[in-house]
Amino acid sequence: MIKHALSVTREADFAAWYQAVIAEADMAEESGVRGCMVIRPWGYGIWERIQRLLDDRIKATGHENCYFPLFIPLSYFEKEAEHVDGFAKEMAVVTHHRLIQKDGKLVPDPEAKLEEPLVVRPTSETVIGTAFSRWVQSWRDLPVLINQWANVVRWEMRTRMFLRTTEFLWQEGHTAHASVEEAREETMNILELYRSFAEDCLAMPVVAGEKPENERFPGAVSTYSIEAMMQDGKALQAGTSHFLGTTFSQAQNIRFQNAAGELELAQTTSWGVSTRMIGGVIMVHGDDDGLRVPPRIAPWQIVIVPMLRDQPEDAAIVDYCKALQADLARLSALGEPVRALLDLKPAKAATKRWGWVKKGAPIVIEVGGRDVAGGNVSVIRRDRLYREDGKLDSAVVARADFAGEAAAMLEDIQASLHSQARERLEANITRGVTDFADLETAFAGDKPGWVEVEWSKPTGADLDKVVERLKALKLTFRNVPSDAAPAEGACIFTGQPAVERILVARAY
Repeated sequence: MIKHALSVTREADFAAWYQAVIAEADMAEESGVRGCMVIRPWGYGIWERIQRLLDDRIKATGHENCYFPLFIPLSYFEKEAEHVDGFAKEMAVVTHHRLIQKDGKLVPDPEAKLEEPLVVRPTSETVIGTAFSRWVQSWRDLPVLINQWANVVRWEMRTRMFLRTTEFLWQEGHTAHASVEEAREETMNILELYRSFAEDCLAMPVVAGEKPENERFPGAVSTYSIEAMMQDGKALQAGTSHFLGTTFSQAQNIRFQNAAGELELAQTTSWGVSTRMIGGVIMVHGDDDGLRVPPRIAPWQIVIVPMLRDQPEDAAIVDYCKALQADLARLSALGEPVRALLDLKPAKAATKRWGWVKKGAPIVIEVGGRDVAGGNVSVIRRDRLYREDGKLDSAVVARADFAGEAAAMLEDIQASLHSQARERLEANITRGVTDFADLETAFAGDKPGWVEVEWSKPTGADLDKVVERLKALKLTFRNVPSDAAPAEGACIFTGQPAVERILVARAY
């Protein structure tokens, strides 16, 4: 029987397992402020890799980075009623600018009340739209293509690290265009950018598609998402792209003079992904020994652990490891130089090995006296940790051979993690459900996953009734897959002819 590194397994308690992975991998910890976390170096290193890779892709499409204030005047939100209503319950509001001592405690100074309350940024459509109204005067000023890396605050009632926190990190893109066609093209291009980024860099297969009316971003005309399947079968919305039409340009007065000299409202978009992606990586790739990080986003792709015993030969082992590290640093894998770390912390080799296993480093190398004498290294691949007999799969390889194979091995691990997750996703989408009773049955047993159903795309009150029926089963609509087969039958909710297929799932 395999004795795993974590005290709880996915099968026994998935929620507890998720928290254990974060703690044991030193990814994040509680901060003392409800819903806010301290992201530790390994967790933040993963975010830095996500940020760098995604930022390069965003800039390659012509967008520029900028920064807007954390505090937004309340009046900016009040200009757009649907938007403020969608975020009203989540807004953190600053009302005073100074504290005073009173009865031994610090309290807001009544004399320091702000003339207008300031909202701590939940999203930036309103403040950026106000800037666009200054920047855009003529059709020659369009398109405006910007992106911002920032933190946001949404006051969550039920929090979970990385997945749903009061403060989180993200990027938010905002654009303004002269025509509906250009804005819609932007929205779909970003959706594809997110889809390919999730697949190629996070090794996380996703389904891209349009959200139904009830799941749209407040104020949006259309919302699109990428949805990822976690190992417990639940869905995670991993990124969104919104076509906003003229909703915000009307509220923020973003107008331009077209080529004919007439005033028009600009067509706008917004889109974003956040540190929630890290939660998705944990739940898509993790196992009962901890995290498994795809090599593209691993802060360290290869970790070298010298097996030191306070013996004279220790110096030779360290020198051997330094030479190996230098060899690896000259290699390129997945389009970048290989990132190799020599772990010289004063701890037992086994402790360090299992520490890196729990962190999910793609490759862990152990080097002892015998390895040095034989010109070898012991290689552990994190994507396949055990042999068939249950023992740790530590392969002894000639150092020269490993140096020659390391790049290909990292690429293979990246592909392996994606393949495993893709197979799981495809195996756990149920199709062919023809009535609501079958839908209930599909989610009644232990089988995890999603159900794709045909529906008639009801709106308004009719949609509300459907949503309530799903809510009673703790189910939600995810999206209408862009690559779904054409609808053929009747809607399982209304009995009317179906017009498209939509995914139904339990979700985070």
